[in-house]
Amino acid sequence: MTTTDTEKFLGDLHELRQIGAYKTGVHRPTYSRQDMESRAWLMRKMTEIGLEASIDGIGNVYGRHKGEGPHLLAGSHIESQNYAGWLDGALGVVAALALARAGLPVDVCAYADEEGHFEGGFLGSRSLIGDLSEEEIDKARNRTDGTPLRQALADAGLTGKPRMQLEPGRHKGALELHIEQGTKLEQAGLRAGAVTGIVAIWQFRIVIDGQQDHAGGTTMAERRDAGLTAVRLLASIDREFPHVCGPRSTWTTGRIALEPGAPSIIPGRANILFQFRDLEITVLERMEATLVQLIQESNRNERCQARLEVMGKATPIMCDPVMLAALEAAAEQHTPGLWQRMPSGAGHDSQYIGRKMPVAMLFTPSIGGISHHWTENTKDEDLALCCQILASAAERFLCS
Repeated sequence: MTTTDTEKFLGDLHELRQIGAYKTGVHRPTYSRQDMESRAWLMRKMTEIGLEASIDGIGNVYGRHKGEGPHLLAGSHIESQNYAGWLDGALGVVAALALARAGLPVDVCAYADEEGHFEGGFLGSRSLIGDLSEEEIDKARNRTDGTPLRQALADAGLTGKPRMQLEPGRHKGALELHIEQGTKLEQAGLRAGAVTGIVAIWQFRIVIDGQQDHAGGTTMAERRDAGLTAVRLLASIDREFPHVCGPRSTWTTGRIALEPGAPSIIPGRANILFQFRDLEITVLERMEATLVQLIQESNRNERCQARLEVMGKATPIMCDPVMLAALEAAAEQHTPGLWQRMPSGAGHDSQYIGRKMPVAMLFTPSIGGISHHWTENTKDEDLALCCQILASAAERFLCS
């Protein structure tokens, strides 16, 4: 049985968290100085264990196993959300290193921008499967400060590097270890989760046009207040979605920007970023139809007109049944009775890699369910256990 080096695995994780350290978390936004430092660190680690390390033109760091196959692909991402947690993504990359170090025929990859700092998101995994065009790269901007993606790539020293794509037929499948980013495992007293599928995220922009005007001189009867229309529309969405959603559906208003955003000016425009998630296409379509209907009703009843723009529609993906069975057997071997099957409510690179090969994911508990915040954490013993489960599952699947 393949055994991972627990001390080295945990040591790598805690070493990586020092790059871009922020309180007990990290700040490593995509293509920042801290992010590129972490990618250089990873390439050194890959070389030390005998992998052929490279970085491509979109920032993917790839460690190619030099021996014979069949091969597995394993990894995740190492950039972080702004001022966020130290394990989200990094765990999967360092666990992949541990598998390769243990002698398994694993190619290790850190996919670029899973966190979506740039418009489009999942740039690395999408590029690897041929789903990222040069035109999209030309148009993309940083969601926080507006920096063009081309400029960010140039500043990171990536201009002129070719973008790699996955080699057809090389990999039998892909594995990803990740923190749960929820409370299900911890609340149930469990130590591992075998992921059954990864939700799709459907993203929209809602733009509401009103009339900018003076907050004192314009009577309430005369106003076309885009902010009030936005509030009423979002309240109607929250009221109606429970009637059409699935048991694990979620919906989120991530941003409401009122223009011009001054206390004595009636907002002339509202820009809303809105998303919903589910594993079932039929549920997603039902939620979208309800959203469209609610906007139509708003336009009939309000003085301000709303319009809906589709920003992206991902495809949900189910984990490969053979790989899932290998994970379940390994979990039962190492922590009998203390694991469960569960869906992923978050998006992951594996849902894009899954368009080209079988994929599977393993979750480890999140303390308090907290993620995308600098207090994100998991017990070292749970991290080590799930890394070993992943290695045993990889070995089982390779031999199947």
